[in-house]
Amino acid sequence: MTAIKHALQRDIFTPNDERLLSIVNVCKAGKKKRNCFLCATVTTERPVQVNVVKVKKSDKGDFYKRQTAWALRDLAVVDAKDAVKESPEFDLHFDKVYKWVASSTVEKNTFISCIWKLNQRYLRKKIDFINVSSQLLEESVPSGENQSVAGGDEEAVDEYQELNAREEQDIEIMMEGCEYAIANAEAFAEKLSRELQVLDGANIQSIMASEKQVNILMKLLDEALKEVDQIELKLSSYEEMLQSVKEQMDQISESNHLIHLSNTNNVKLLSEIEFLVNHMDLAKGHIKALQEGDLTSSRGIEACTNAADALLQCMNVALRPGHDMLHAVKQQQQRFSDLREQFARRLASHLNSVFVQQGHDQSSTLAQHSAELTLPNHHPFHRDLLRYAKLMEWLKNTDYGKYEGLTKNYMDYLSRLYEREIKDFFEVAKIKMTGTTREGKKFATLPRKESAVKQETESLHGSSGKLTGSTSSLNKLSVQSSGNRRSQSSSLLDMGNMSASDLDVADRTKFDKIFEQVLSELEPLCLAEQDFISKFFKLQQHQSTSGTTTNEAEEMDGVALSRSYTSGVPQTVSSEKDMIRQMMTKIFRCIEPELNNLIALGDKIDSFNSLYMLVKMSHHVWTAQNVDPASFLSTTLGNVLVTVKRNFDKCISNQMKQMDEVKISKKSKVGILPFVAEFEEFAALAESIFKNAERRGDLDKAYIKLIRAVFDSVEKVANESQKTPRDVVMMENFHHIFATLSRLKISCLEAEKKEAKQKYTDHLQSYVIYSLGQPLEKLNHFFEGVEARVAQGIREEEVSYQLAFNKQELRKVIKEYPGKEVKKGLDNLYKKVDKHLCEEENLLQVVWHSMQDEFIRQYKHFEGLIARCYPGSGITMEFTIQDILDYCSSIAQSH
Repeated sequence: MTAIKHALQRDIFTPNDERLLSIVNVCKAGKKKRNCFLCATVTTERPVQVNVVKVKKSDKGDFYKRQTAWALRDLAVVDAKDAVKESPEFDLHFDKVYKWVASSTVEKNTFISCIWKLNQRYLRKKIDFINVSSQLLEESVPSGENQSVAGGDEEAVDEYQELNAREEQDIEIMMEGCEYAIANAEAFAEKLSRELQVLDGANIQSIMASEKQVNILMKLLDEALKEVDQIELKLSSYEEMLQSVKEQMDQISESNHLIHLSNTNNVKLLSEIEFLVNHMDLAKGHIKALQEGDLTSSRGIEACTNAADALLQCMNVALRPGHDMLHAVKQQQQRFSDLREQFARRLASHLNSVFVQQGHDQSSTLAQHSAELTLPNHHPFHRDLLRYAKLMEWLKNTDYGKYEGLTKNYMDYLSRLYEREIKDFFEVAKIKMTGTTREGKKFATLPRKESAVKQETESLHGSSGKLTGSTSSLNKLSVQSSGNRRSQSSSLLDMGNMSASDLDVADRTKFDKIFEQVLSELEPLCLAEQDFISKFFKLQQHQSTSGTTTNEAEEMDGVALSRSYTSGVPQTVSSEKDMIRQMMTKIFRCIEPELNNLIALGDKIDSFNSLYMLVKMSHHVWTAQNVDPASFLSTTLGNVLVTVKRNFDKCISNQMKQMDEVKISKKSKVGILPFVAEFEEFAALAESIFKNAERRGDLDKAYIKLIRAVFDSVEKVANESQKTPRDVVMMENFHHIFATLSRLKISCLEAEKKEAKQKYTDHLQSYVIYSLGQPLEKLNHFFEGVEARVAQGIREEEVSYQLAFNKQELRKVIKEYPGKEVKKGLDNLYKKVDKHLCEEENLLQVVWHSMQDEFIRQYKHFEGLIARCYPGSGITMEFTIQDILDYCSSIAQSH
C-alpha cells in the first residue's frame, strides 16, 4: 500500500500541488469487484482545500488516473455501518449516497480517522460521523506531542517557511567567508555566535545614543496633545451647531416626504379615475341607440350593433381590486344592466315580429309555386335577417335566456312554414308521378281540389293490389307460347303506336326526373337553411371529414346502415354543433316522412323505380357526406337511403318469390319462360341505371341472387313440363340467358354466363341424342350384336362366319333401309323437333344441324364395322353421306 501511495503522490497529486494524507482500497457495494482508491488530499497553497479523490487504474495500462473529486466541505455524513462489529462497509453522503466496501477494516478506520482530523482542523461545518466507534474518534484527537502522522505532517507544513532570494544570498556570502569550511560545524557555530554578540552590542549602543532624540520627541508629543485638546473643543462647538442644523433638515425632509406621498396618491387616484371614466363611461349616442335606435333600417341596425358592443365592453371591463366597492361603480354597473335588459327585450320583441312578418310575406308567394315542382326561395328572408347576426351574437353572450327563446320561436314558426311548403311540394310531385296510368291514359286535365289529389295519393299508398308494369306477379302467369305472349302484349297498346315496354321506359324516365328534381330542390333548401342558422345564431358547423362511403352500407340492416352515415364524424362534438342538428331536425321534421311516402308511392307505381331511387339517393348521400358527413341533410338522406335499399331488396325478393311460385300450363308448349325474359329486361334496365353509380355492389349482389333463382326456376319448370321435353326447356332458356349475359357483359356474372353456356350445350346434346335415337333401328340392333361378339373374344374378321351375323343377314337388314325410307324418317324427325321448339329463340336450325352431325356419326360407325368385320364383301349402305346431307338440306328448305 505504501508503494501505491508514493506512486499516486508522484504521478497524480504532486503535479496538482496536493499532498496525499490517507488512502483506502475500495469497491462499490453490490456491484462487480472493480477496485479503486479513495484518497484524502490537501493543497499546498493557502487557503488549504481538502478533497476526497477517487482514483482508478486505467483500462489501457498500469498507470492510475484521477476519476472523481469531492470537496470535503460537501461531505454531510460518514456512516461506518456498525460501531461494534468490524465491517469493511461504509457510506459517504455527498450530493448522493456512495456505498463502499474497503479491502480491510484497518484501512477503513484509518481513512475515517483521517477524515475526522481534517474536519476538525479545516472545516467550520462539522461532518456527522454515525456508527463510528467513539474510541476510534477519541484516539484520533491530537494532544501534545502524541499526534498522528497525518497531524504531524500538517503542523510541519504550517511551521515550514521557504527561504526567499535575499536569505539565500546572505547564507551564500556567509559560507563564502568561511570558505565553505562547514565540515567543522562547531567552529562555524562559534563564529556565528561571536558575530551575533557583536551585533547585539552595537544595537544597545545605538539605543543609548538615541535617548536625547527621544526626550525631544516626547516634548513635541506633549505640545501636540495640547493642540489636539483645543481642536476637540472647537469640534464640540461645531457639532452642537450642526446638531441644530440637522434637526431643521430632518423637519424639512419629513415635510418633503409628506408632499411627495401626497403627490403620489393624487397621481394614483387620478389614474384610477381615468381608468373608470375611460372604461365605464358609455357615450350618449350609444345610450340613445340602445333605448330608441331604429331596428328596421340598416343604419339603425349598425348603430345599435356598435352601441351593444360598447355596452358589452363596459360591462366586461376587468375592474381593479376595490373598484367594485365604490358606490359610483355600483350605480354605473346597475345602469348598464338596466340598459342591457331593456335593449335585449326590445331586440327580442323586434326579431319575433320580423319572424312573423317575413313568414307572412313568404306565405304570400307560395301560390305561384303550387303548380310547379319547385320550392320557394328563402334567400331574401335570410338576407334580411342576417343583418341582425351581430346583435344575435351579442344577445347570446349577454342574455342567453332571450337568445334561447328566440331560437325556439324561430324553430316553431319556421317548422310550420317549411312543413306547409314541403307538403305542398311533395303533393305536386305525387300528382306529377301519378299523372299517367300504365295504360297510357292521362288524368283529366280539369282542375281538382287539393284534397282530392291528396285522397288519390293516399289511396295509392294504401292499395294492396298487384304492381303495374313489367314486374306484375309471376305467380299468376302461366307459361305461354310466344304467339300468345305477343298477342297479350299488343292488347296493352294505347291509341298510339307505343308498346307496353316503351310505355314502361317513358314512365320510369319520368319518375326518375321527378325524383331527381325533388332531391335537387331539397338539398339547396336544407344547406341554405343550415348555413343561415350557423351564421345567424352564431353556431359552429362540422368541418368536412372523410365519412363512410355509401358502399359500406351494403348488406346492413336499418340500424347499422343509419349508423354508418353518422360514424364519419368524431364522437366528441361541441354542444353548438349538436344544436345545429337539433334545430335542423325540428325545422325539417317533415322531410323524412314525406320522402318515405314518396318512395312508397314510387314503389307502388312500379317496383323497378326502386332502382332509380337507389342510384339517385346514393349519389345525393355521397354528395352530402362530402360537404358535411354529420349534417342534418346527410343524416336524413342516409336514413331514407335505408328505406330505398330495403325496397330494392324487397323488389329482388319479390321477383325471386314469383319465380319460385310460377305455374306452367299442362296444355301449352313451353318456350322462353316469362321470368327469363323479365330478367333480361331487368338486367338491361339496371345496367342503364347503374352506369357509373356509387352503389354498384348492391346491384351485383342482386344479380347473383336473381340469376341463381332463374337457374333454379328454369330447372323446376323443365322438370314439371309435360308438353315440352325437359331438355328443350333447359336448352332454349339457358341459351337465352347466355345470349343476354354475353350482350350485357356483366362482369360479376361471368361464372354464371359460362355455366349457362355449359347447360345449354349439355342439354342440346342430350336432346339431339334422345330425339334422334336410332333412326336405323334394325341395323343398329344388328351391329350391337356384332360388337357383343367381338367383346366376347371373337376376332372381327371371323364375325361373318356366325350364323346370325353372316353376310346374307347383313344384306337383308340393309335392304330394309333404302334412301327413301331414311328421308321419310328424317322428315318426321324434323316435324317433331319443330313442334318442340319455340320460334322466339330460333334454335331449330342449330338443333337440326346437330342431329345431322349425330346421324352422320352413326353412319360412319356402321361403315367402319362393315369394313372391319366383312372385309372384301363389297357390302355398302343403300345411301351415302352426301345423300344424308341432301336429305337434311331439302327437308329444312321445304319447311
